[in-house]
Amino acid sequence: MIHDVNEYKKACEELGYLEAWLSRLKQEHPGSEKGLTKAGIRKMIARLHEELGLFEGSLEVEKEPSK
Repeated sequence: MIHDVNEYKKACEELGYLEAWLSRLKQEHPGSEKGLTKAGIRKMIARLHEELGLFEGSLEVEKEPSK
């Protein structure tokens, strides 16, 4: 879980690294080769997207004025 802006920045960097890694794997091993590795990377990317979204959502809730 992402708790602060520093962790958010690290998660964004990790996401970029994972996306680049997945892209390289797709180019180097097209088709079903390295399928398990690609699936694992996609899972890590999905987890990071979820965590980033939750953190961004919590920031939006904090900005909303109370009713």
